[in-house]
Amino acid sequence: MAVTKTIEIDGKPVEFRASAAIPRLYRNKFHRDIYKDLNQLQKGIDEANPQESDLDTFSLELFENIAWLMAKHKNPDIPDTPEEWLDAFNTFSIYEILPQIISLWGLNVETEVESKKNLMKLNAK
Repeated sequence: MAVTKTIEIDGKPVEFRASAAIPRLYRNKFHRDIYKDLNQLQKGIDEANPQESDLDTFSLELFENIAWLMAKHKNPDIPDTPEEWLDAFNTFSIYEILPQIISLWGLNVETEVESKKNLMKLNAK
């Protein structure tokens, strides 16, 4: 079951979607593991003090790719590249958006775990 969330970016509401398809879509598009990348980003950001965060330009690109993919997963009308999509915004703060993307992904993982538990209970009956 997919989980969606609307996040305001540059004064515009943007819908994001997380589902079990995201890791595969990410791997196919960027040839990377989304779990490792999200973990790396989460370790590098200090939400309480952005100036103390340890994020390089590569981390910023990872974040932008993940955000674009989750937005594209919700709305197929979004441009076909992260660059085209990002061009629609004046500002795109990793410090404001990344924690919400991580939260959305966490909700998706919780939903998947709960669904598996329920399925196991049904199979046990």
